Amino acid sequence: MNEELLKIRKDVERLHPSNANEIIPLYPGIELCYLTLSSEPLSVQHEALPHIIQINYCKAGQMVWEMKNGNRIYLNPGDFSLHTMKACTDSVIRFPNGIYQGLIVCIDLQEAAGNPPEPLKNSSIFETILPEKFCQNDSPIFLAGNEQTEPIFSAFYNQPEEWKLFYQKIKTLELLLYLGKAKLTPKQRLSEYQSEQINIVRKIHEQLTQHIGQRITIEELSRQYLINPTTLKASFKAIYGTSIAAHIKEHRMEEAAGMLRKSGMSIAEIAKAVGYDSQSKFTSAFKAFFQCLPTEYRKRHL
Repeated sequence: MNEELLKIRKDVERLHPSNANEIIPLYPGIELCYLTLSSEPLSVQHEALPHIIQINYCKAGQMVWEMKNGNRIYLNPGDFSLHTMKACTDSVIRFPNGIYQGLIVCIDLQEAAGNPPEPLKNSSIFETILPEKFCQNDSPIFLAGNEQTEPIFSAFYNQPEEWKLFYQKIKTLELLLYLGKAKLTPKQRLSEYQSEQINIVRKIHEQLTQHIGQRITIEELSRQYLINPTTLKASFKAIYGTSIAAHIKEHRMEEAAGMLRKSGMSIAEIAKAVGYDSQSKFTSAFKAFFQCLPTEYRKRHL
């Protein structure tokens, strides 16, 4: 198994040498690798290995998984995926946000089943539970993070050096126990997005950001682009990592900050230019975003 993880590590070193991490053996057949990647696409090419499962967790940034069938799935912070190393061969992974941080837990089912960690002996987790629940037809499974998984994955980070390996081992066992008992529901699974749907959402994003001063409702967009409002909201959040409202608000605040730095426009004029009819509402939103009033921000950047 090390040979395949070493290939991944070489790709990491090529893309972002200063942040490549070592492969950490945890238990027989179970290894851990932290990833910090640059924005270059990562082409995954390795031997098809149906007996090896990878668990990918996204800590920061975004990972776009380009499936062989042309569809895409987006991993945002907190989300994770499970697949065999047969499912991921000859695929492409992209990182739209520029930097990606996450980790991989790699499990050789055959080796782990032959010598399982003591707490998992006689559990059949490697022999039947994981293969039957997550490896059917070698199709990858993408899951949204939740209140149970986030404490598990977050504990892999920011631990004292002398305690780090203990946490890595314990949290890996906790993750496996969670996967063993978890009942997969449609709500937990992340959706695959076809190219046509992605293009529609990108056109909507472009329209919103290019007309930042206009207030356009989701209902208006859904009618214009012939897309269900619920589908639009879910697709936008999956692709851009946040809701439409939060994403556009961030663009409005950044645009307003640029105007404060570079123009002599009044606060009222800037507020109107970025889509606020009320100067007081704009001021409150700006202060919440930048932790200072627009007038204070302008003085700091004169």
